[in-house]
Amino acid sequence: MFTSFSTALSALGAHSTAVDVVGNNLANLNTPGFKASVVSFYDLVTQSLGAGLGETQVGFGVARPNTLRQFSQGAIQMSTGPLDAAIQGDGFLVLKNTSGAQIYTRGGNLQVDKNGALLTATRDRVQGWVGIGGTVDTNLPISDIIVPVGTLRPAASTTNFSFDMNLNAAATAGPPPDTFSSSLEVYDSLGISHVVTVSFTKTANAGEWSYSMSVPNSDVASPVTPATGTINFNANGQLVNPTAAGPFPTFNIPGLLSGAADINLTWSLYNGQSPRLTQFAQTSAISAIAQDGNPAAQLIRVGLGDDGSVLAQYSNGQQVRVGQLAMASVRNPESLISVGNNAYQISARSALPAIGLPGTGGRGTILGGAIENSTVDIAREFTNLIILQRGYQANSRVVTTVDEISQDTINLKR
Repeated sequence: MFTSFSTALSALGAHSTAVDVVGNNLANLNTPGFKASVVSFYDLVTQSLGAGLGETQVGFGVARPNTLRQFSQGAIQMSTGPLDAAIQGDGFLVLKNTSGAQIYTRGGNLQVDKNGALLTATRDRVQGWVGIGGTVDTNLPISDIIVPVGTLRPAASTTNFSFDMNLNAAATAGPPPDTFSSSLEVYDSLGISHVVTVSFTKTANAGEWSYSMSVPNSDVASPVTPATGTINFNANGQLVNPTAAGPFPTFNIPGLLSGAADINLTWSLYNGQSPRLTQFAQTSAISAIAQDGNPAAQLIRVGLGDDGSVLAQYSNGQQVRVGQLAMASVRNPESLISVGNNAYQISARSALPAIGLPGTGGRGTILGGAIENSTVDIAREFTNLIILQRGYQANSRVVTTVDEISQDTINLKR
């Protein structure tokens, strides 16, 4: 009978722990990326009474319960933060805390500090790969992601340009010959723009056009001789000269009054093996223009793409990939230890984290401009709270009952 005291007391302690877990879940009802914990009760060893070899067994109560964190998917909610990140599927963002230890999180409220370091809301440094010149080498080890806050993107001189266009097959050599012209804006090494005009004139030869590339005399110290040549199409309207193997037409612009270096242009006539120019019986027209130069530009904002790429947008409208978030997958995430700040670290029972790109190796994907909500279900937690309260009350009643019985037993001597 007197073991009932310890049995009931063990139950009171276990239920108190369970109430603490429920309280913690409810406290983190609105914590982004939070994963709710559940309590697992299990009994202590029993004792056999008498010589019945287990026919009469009395237990010693309940042990301290285990808490298991359930890494189920939380609801995805779109947000207005350009650097917010939600993980859809398995995996964690990789962080470095202030002590230099590697930790992991599902919380995606990211921000940039004054030095350009990408941080969580709790100031842990986000790990990944840093882009150089718009290219990210994910074969390198991960490191702190640094974005070019407040930097000026340097100007780049145009070296290649292209037209996607059709020249009218019904054009004639005249007199006067049919002509068509278009222009594009190119940039010198200082980021100053110049207009290059390309004119096409139908020749007397079937499928042949002559071209001329020129630049205004006001841009150069002395007039530049236009670059001229011919292009040829076959009977099917396909460009055959120059061929995809080249050489392609070039146009050099020396002696710029801006003081910039000479511009050396190459006209890209093919997209891989596909010609950009055709000759069909349709009005001569340009469908697309491209060139690879750009003026100097200020950084406007930094955002996060859906593939976990960190994108910088500049005042000239260009977007440059300046970083890539890394993700870690752990085969048994339930073994991770919570270290606060919505982060976890591996324990002795944890499998080694596998770090790689989002969407690879069983890792989930990253959604930019979104947040993963907490997995706490308020209805379930309140139900658990009521059940635990009833369990605590029942076992406290056991204590008072056994106490009364003990007093009755003592009074038998009187």
